[in-house]
Amino acid sequence: MEFFRISKDIPFMRHALVFNVISLVTFLLAVFFLFSRGLHLSVEFSGGTLIELSYAQAADLEKVRGALGKAGYTDFSVQNFGSSHDVLIRLPLKAEQNTAKIGESVMNALSVEAPGASLRRVEFVGPQVGKELAENGALALLLVVIGIVVYLAFRFEWRFSVSAIIANLHDVVIILGFFAFFQWEFSLSVLAAVLAVLGYSVNESVVVFDRVRETFKKVRGLTTAQVLDHAITSTISRTIITHGSTQMMVLSMLIFGGETLYYFALALTIGICFGIYSSVLVASPLVMWLGVSREQFVRVKKQIEGANRDGAVV
Repeated sequence: MEFFRISKDIPFMRHALVFNVISLVTFLLAVFFLFSRGLHLSVEFSGGTLIELSYAQAADLEKVRGALGKAGYTDFSVQNFGSSHDVLIRLPLKAEQNTAKIGESVMNALSVEAPGASLRRVEFVGPQVGKELAENGALALLLVVIGIVVYLAFRFEWRFSVSAIIANLHDVVIILGFFAFFQWEFSLSVLAAVLAVLGYSVNESVVVFDRVRETFKKVRGLTTAQVLDHAITSTISRTIITHGSTQMMVLSMLIFGGETLYYFALALTIGICFGIYSSVLVASPLVMWLGVSREQFVRVKKQIEGANRDGAVV
């Protein structure tokens, strides 16, 4: 399905060097902020206290957050847990904390601003558990990257595999750079968004690469840059439909999803925007510079020496 069709190919590859310089500068800035400021890890990674509450009616999360803020708590997380009646509160790790006293303190704070809560459980999550979660998350990210590289190498060719994974890692590092620069909370939901962006971004690269391979096989006389320009231009309508529809859903989560889904949707928004950019203006130039050509997809038929055009040997 196409909303429109562009008859003349847009010369994207003419400005490939400029686009990649912009990407390199953005990437280096993201790496700098990651090392200089680091990520603001949530309770799942850094350790802390989990408190589960239950209300007889639907819980007002804003009142719960307001009560905790007035009680002096900072960097906490409040979200529904299972149903609108159940609330899960995450508090950051503090020295010499006593789970019983923290539970009592939280209930006292809520009794004024958000009464009616009953305490179900109070659990302490140690930093060791958080460390294991961080390691498992990094391992999951690594396995996804390896899977993408193997898939693209088998489906296309190693040049496409290398280009796509560089572009996808470019997206991931930039997302992490944004979270490091603004010190947004990096939680398990954000990690899930990063993994989703990897798969989402590689899908866009596969669509463009598939059109590149098709053009190489069907059209002769075009340079590699012209083939890439044609592939990108011919998939623009599909890109706008796909990414536009996805972003509409993500934007609704960002605006109406509340604090629980805010950073998840924010990470997806950054990933979608840079995923389009990297698939078109990072991966494609890299493929061109790595030397992809028509000969890698079209097998040249060798004529037997001494045979005429009808195949009879003279």
